[in-house]
Formats: sequence, structure tokens, C-alpha cells
Amino acid sequence: MFCLLFYSFFKSLVGKDVVVELKNDLSICGTLHSVDQYLNIKLTDISVTDPEKYPHMLSVKNCFIRGSVVRYVQLPADEVDTQLLQDAARKEAMQQKQ
Repeated sequence: MFCLLFYSFFKSLVGKDVVVELKNDLSICGTLHSVDQYLNIKLTDISVTDPEKYPHMLSVKNCFIRGSVVRYVQLPADEVDTQLLQDAARKEAMQQKQ
């Protein structure tokens, strides 16, 4: 159920610029195009933060990222309502205890 909270949250960020860090240390900047219930992410207008290390990624403009390989997603600070997230997490935790 907790995944649904993140899914709903990421759906609200569609169209915003994010940085996705993968478990293989590749960081990809791009515009969030879509996300699904498995937290798979599609980015458009991408660039990598270390093009010297990943030159093969320079020609890639859009990508699909499997949710299981994501380490972190850096979000625009002005788009994150932390109070809303905390309240939703508490509410969901209380429902699971019942």
C-alpha cells in the first residue's frame, strides 16, 4: 500500500524536471513524462550528470527506467509538500495497524 502513496505523489510531478540516480551510479536528469504503479519511470529530454563516464548516453533523448533499478529520485524542492507527504504516511500507517 505504501507504494501507492509514492505512485500518487510521482503522478503529481509529471512534467517537472527530476534527477534519477540508478543503482549502477548513473544519474539521469530529465522531465518526468510518466510513472506507473511499479514506479517505472519514463523521462524525456534527458542528459546524464557525468557525460565523460557515460558517452554512449549522449545520443539518448528519452528513456524508460525500471523501478527496481532506481536508488534515488531528486525532486524539485519547490514542488514537494513535505507536510502533505508526512500526513499521508501517518494516515496509511494507522490504517495498516487496524
